[in-house]
Amino acid sequence: MSLHAANPPDGSASPDALLPPARLTRLAFDRRSRNFGQLDFLLGEIGRRMQERMEVIRLAPQRALDIGCGHGQGLAALRARFPDAQIAGMDISGAMLAEAGQRDPQRRPGWLGRMLGKRPLFDLVQGDLATLPFAPASFELLWSNLALHWHPEPHRVFPEWHRVTRDEGLVLFSLFGPDTLKELRTAFAEVDEAPHTLRFVDMHDIGDMLVHGGWSTPVMDMETLTVTYESPAALLHEVQAFGGMRGPAGALPQGLRGRRWYQALTQALERRRNADGVIPLTVEIVYGHAWKLPARGGQVLDDQGRAVVPLDQIGRAKPRRAS
Repeated sequence: MSLHAANPPDGSASPDALLPPARLTRLAFDRRSRNFGQLDFLLGEIGRRMQERMEVIRLAPQRALDIGCGHGQGLAALRARFPDAQIAGMDISGAMLAEAGQRDPQRRPGWLGRMLGKRPLFDLVQGDLATLPFAPASFELLWSNLALHWHPEPHRVFPEWHRVTRDEGLVLFSLFGPDTLKELRTAFAEVDEAPHTLRFVDMHDIGDMLVHGGWSTPVMDMETLTVTYESPAALLHEVQAFGGMRGPAGALPQGLRGRRWYQALTQALERRRNADGVIPLTVEIVYGHAWKLPARGGQVLDDQGRAVVPLDQIGRAKPRRAS
């Protein structure tokens, strides 16, 4: 998908706007699947940094799940790190999973696939981040690279991830933080007052969601990267490709906007060129990991595997023995 001033939105309401959020997300990534490969460099770089964080963690999972696996780049990394584990990938987009399947050498047709064996290297499943199609305690490791921020209700995600993780299991993830696209938001603000880019959740709120979702000993940190572009068109095209624009398909916002509006936007971006002559764009990356610890003796667990403390036991002090 390319971005051209000669083809602005016509102002008509999209029928996608009437769809449930989960289906809306699926359709958006189905449409963006072919162009999503442009972001392999960012996914690969963040994936490598996630692997570096895993170097200090002692874990030998039998089963691992890549949640929001996209084109399957993380699946290969997990296979290289844990060669004896059963690796599964899940994504909401069937088109993304089709691309991931093409990267699995044992799914390829012809003599190469037959030579390597009939069983695929990776199990690929379609599903939503907050309603995983797996039984409780299915995995020792959950891995999710730059996927969580796309879910419209992230507070529902962590309890579900906790449900499918075994005791002593680990979740490791990355997502965009609130400073992501800040230069683009400022440029849009010079053109009109409408919100045009997605807003991303703060790191501390994500940490709170982890705790409320039943996870233990969460660790959160962040870093800021700068991606540079030669032109406003290249910047807008890439942000559109990964879904950073508000709207059902990640396109420019709904409404009648013509050449003059688009030129004003590109001029606002041109004014942000740095001393090297390129346009910078901030990407804030939030990293998190946490453990699912087994319940202590005598604890009551709910259907999500979280400890339940009766109200009449909260804050109750033990009686002291009279001296």
